This record gives sequence, structure tokens and C-alpha cells, in this order.
Amino acid sequence: MTRCWLRTSRLARRPEAVRIHVTYTGGTIGMIDSPHGLVPGADLEGWLGTLLGESASGQDLGRKDVTLTALSPLIDSSNATPESWQLIIDDLRTTAAGPTPPDAFIVLHGTDTMAYTSAALSYALTDLSQPVVITGSQLPLGVVGSDAAPNVTGALRAAVSGRADGITLFFGHRLLAGNRATKTSSWAFRGFDSPSVAPLALTGAPWQWSEPAAGGRGWDGPARPYARHDVAVIDLVPGVTAARLEAMVTPQPEAVILRAFGVGNVPSDEPGLTNVVADLIEAGVAVVVTSQCHQAEVLLGHYETGDAIARAGAVGSRDMTLEAVYAKVQFLLSQGLRGAELAAWVGRSIAGELTESRG
Repeated sequence: MTRCWLRTSRLARRPEAVRIHVTYTGGTIGMIDSPHGLVPGADLEGWLGTLLGESASGQDLGRKDVTLTALSPLIDSSNATPESWQLIIDDLRTTAAGPTPPDAFIVLHGTDTMAYTSAALSYALTDLSQPVVITGSQLPLGVVGSDAAPNVTGALRAAVSGRADGITLFFGHRLLAGNRATKTSSWAFRGFDSPSVAPLALTGAPWQWSEPAAGGRGWDGPARPYARHDVAVIDLVPGVTAARLEAMVTPQPEAVILRAFGVGNVPSDEPGLTNVVADLIEAGVAVVVTSQCHQAEVLLGHYETGDAIARAGAVGSRDMTLEAVYAKVQFLLSQGLRGAELAAWVGRSIAGELTESRG
């Protein structure tokens, strides 16, 4: 995907206003009906300009100087790749380095891979001083009863609150840490959850804010751009054989994420299955074990069924979501890490994506 701009527009200008930059990537929020289903095409710029005017007068969001960049091509987020993440990062960094840097950013994004993007941005932008709030909607902005307006105005309120920090995701009246969020529903207006930590804020009169979960930022130095790397994500199921697992990792990927049972348990009695994992690690392929449970902390070795792959060199994902794990592995590969060096970073916090061990 090549980088190009549709245009950057100024939607609102008021003296001494809070400066906000909106990056529009596509997604349901700006889609319209077509003979082949929903496609990008709504007048998001006009709708957003009207919404900002109504919000400023009716909801007291304060004076705002808002600019909009629409990335080209606009995409359904199901088509997003690590290169798509980098396009967003490039726009945020270019705007932040401009002559009038904004005070905050909003990213409008499709819901299907929004949690992957928010996690990816959190790793790459640990040095960005402005908050970034990502949002979208389950229904297009032109549909009666759409959640587009409350989500965008909520994201704006979070952005200008002075309390949002780093990369966050606003959806369904809740502000979540961006690398702690996961999509839980394809239809509910509260379509995202944060299974391991509490929401950062709940809308209301007034908003209810919580303290962010403890978690340091451990990546030093500038991040290299995202590139697409071969990462296999494999669900283990009852009855899976060693032959099937071996077939799924042939040819060998750069890293493997195994979605195991419970706290990281695998069918260790299946003949040869743990040997497949051991052979991958011996060949320099990092193997990360995460859980199929919505809420879990992976503890390899807690049960005998997870001990064998732990002794072989597999590492657990702690309490990270799948989206956070996958984006983190892509980030580490893009930084040039491989094998054991990459595996060692999985359990270390880059941007607060996991709960640090108290031990």
C-alpha cells in the first residue's frame, strides 16, 4: 500500500482553541450502501463539521481547531495490514512535527481490526506527547440510530479532557486502554471490552475516571517502521495431532502464536506434539502461548500440560489480549528481533500492555 493523501481540511477554527487532528482511515462509520454491500463514500467531512458545531454549542466541548486527513485509499479495516498501521503512524508523526502541532489526535477506524491497530500504535508511539483516541461505529453515520455521533463526541471529550494519555480506544460510552481492548461483539454498541483491566473512564454526568493500570513503557529509542512479517496464529483444539500442527507451521513462519487452553495448557499427551514446538524453537522461531479464554493470565508450568513447552523455550503472553500479542510480535519483528531475543521481550512491558509481575 502506497502512502498518499486525499486532502487535509480545516473543519473548525476558533482563536485560542484546543487543536485536534482527525485521521480518517475508513471503516463502517463512513460507509454507504452499494450493490456489493457497504463501501466507503459518506460525506464524513461535512458530517464531522456539523457535529463539531453542534457539540461546541450543545455539549460544551470547548473551542476547537480541528483538521482532518483522509488516508487514501480508505479501507474496510478487515483489509488492514501492518503497513496500514504505519500509514496512520506516519500521519500522526508528520502532523505532530508540523508548525502548529495539535494538542490531541482522533483516529476514525473500522471496528473489525481496531483493537489490533490501537495496540500497534501504542508500541510505535511511546514517545508521542499528545494523546491519541481511536474510535468508529457499528452503524454508518447516515443510519438512523447510529452510534457514530456518540462515539466521536465521546472521543473528542476524552481527547480534550487532559486525562487521556497514550493510545486509548473510545467505544460504547467507555474509554479503554488501547492495548488492553478486544472486540467482543459485531453488533452491540458496547462492542469492545478490556478483560484484564478496568475501563479508564465511563461517560456520564460527570464522567467517572479510574486510575490507569500500572505498567511501564520499556522500549527505548525510535521505533523502526512496521513491515509485514509471517506470524502464524494457531488455535489448539481437542484431538489435534502432531502431524496437523507440523503441517500448519510448514514452511516455518518467523514466529508462532499458539492459542492454548486455560492458563496455557496444551495436549501434551498427544504423541510428538510438544516435539513440534521444541523443533520450532530450536530452529530459531519464537513460540508465544496465549489463551483462548476471554480473561486469563497465561502461566506456563502451572500445570504439567504446559510445562513441557515451557521447558522447550515457549513463552507465555501473561494477561495480554490476542490483538496486543499479535501486534507486539509484529512490532518486535519489525525492530529486527528474532527467536529467543524476541521471546524475551514478550513478557516485558513496552506500553503498559501487560500487568507487570509483582514477584
